[in-house]
Amino acid sequence: MLSKVNTASLAGIDGHLVKVETDIGSGLPAYNVIGLGDTTIKESGDRIRSAIINSGYKYPRNRVTVNLSPADTRKAGTHFDLPIAVGVLLAEAGRTGEHLAEYAFFGELSLDGRLSPVRGALPLALCAIENGIRKIVVSPGNAEEVSLARGAVIYTADNLRQTAEFVKGISPLRIYNSRENHGKTLDLHGEDYADVKGQESAKRTMMICAAGAHGVLMIGPPGAGKTMLARRLPTILPAMTYEEKLQVTKIYSVSGMLDNSGRMIEERPFRAPHHTITSAAMFGGGARPKPGEFSLAHYGVLFLDEIPQFRRRILDSMRQPLEDGNVVIARQGGVVMFPANVILVAASNPCKCGYLGDPLHECTCTPGQIAAYRGRLSGPVLDRIDLHVGIDRVKYEEIAGGGMGMSSAEMKAEVEKARAVQLERYRDEEIFFNSQLTVRMTGHYCRLGGEERSLWPRHTKSWR
Repeated sequence: MLSKVNTASLAGIDGHLVKVETDIGSGLPAYNVIGLGDTTIKESGDRIRSAIINSGYKYPRNRVTVNLSPADTRKAGTHFDLPIAVGVLLAEAGRTGEHLAEYAFFGELSLDGRLSPVRGALPLALCAIENGIRKIVVSPGNAEEVSLARGAVIYTADNLRQTAEFVKGISPLRIYNSRENHGKTLDLHGEDYADVKGQESAKRTMMICAAGAHGVLMIGPPGAGKTMLARRLPTILPAMTYEEKLQVTKIYSVSGMLDNSGRMIEERPFRAPHHTITSAAMFGGGARPKPGEFSLAHYGVLFLDEIPQFRRRILDSMRQPLEDGNVVIARQGGVVMFPANVILVAASNPCKCGYLGDPLHECTCTPGQIAAYRGRLSGPVLDRIDLHVGIDRVKYEEIAGGGMGMSSAEMKAEVEKARAVQLERYRDEEIFFNSQLTVRMTGHYCRLGGEERSLWPRHTKSWR
């Protein structure tokens, strides 16, 4: 008997619908999976057999063939355990599974039949919904995460036996309705620009950065406050829309980085990788590609402290993601694309010792060392960072004075005003921010007068 059960598979953070076709035919006992399943799926046979037997059911003593349709796309993930097991039970009972056409199944099985949460449950459920399948069967550990998908009807099962009784019409499954964690915005950063004494000019630069989604490179001696300025940038960025929250949550779901509550990510991400990071960790990769730091900072801030210390290969590889807003990973099995629309904030000392131009410390670097240190950042990378700003050391009088500068709330209000102006300005274009202007748009929206043209050449020199 042939049975069919719906599930899905991931490619990047997007999914495609998969039908698990299970046939029990005559022949020697065997378990074969066809349809480009990875090693995890092919090894599922022993887990499924033990789970079925330990759940009190009979495992077929015939040839079991499982086809993952469509057969020309690669599939991966332990979430195929549950749909395959359901398909085996249906085929053994002589049922086709037509009554389950409106359901999709996702879950990993343990040997005793218990259902375990799986990574990427949210994008898997969204894929099913996009294909007209709104009834989702998952473990309780994935229920809150899947409930973030609007329109989903979520059924939870603790183990395979409960699922089997449901698909055979013996008893219903629980319907999950809790959405109490949704829509609550938590202050995950706990930082404020009011903590930054002095540096009002640098804070204005961060406002410009936030308003126009510009990248910024801060150059200054140690202790000038570069990291403090960078870490507080998310506090002045406008709140994310539902679509932005959903996409960021999908990325963290695929990465297995959502907390146990399954709460939607409400705050804009802030990622600060160490300069010893590898290319795979920065941009994503692996046999089964996962998002890297660039994608984990999607719709947020990617902070590279001491950017010249990063490997030259990583710095040069940043050009394409900064230009296109996504990371493309090519593997033998196909191409995976991860979104990576980030605001890049970089910090650097002016030289290797860090004290070039500092009135309190003498620089010990030779001209050759200074040139070599600055030369680690290539011209194409610098060209993709819109704002280059010098950060001077804060004087003692400014720290001891006790005066409070602009707070994050005040700066955020100004940023939101500037973004509203940009939305109105570009309402007929396919862009939202000044940083997205093309050459044609720049000529139309940024025409310079005579005074501006004379001022321009004197203020276009970068740190190089």
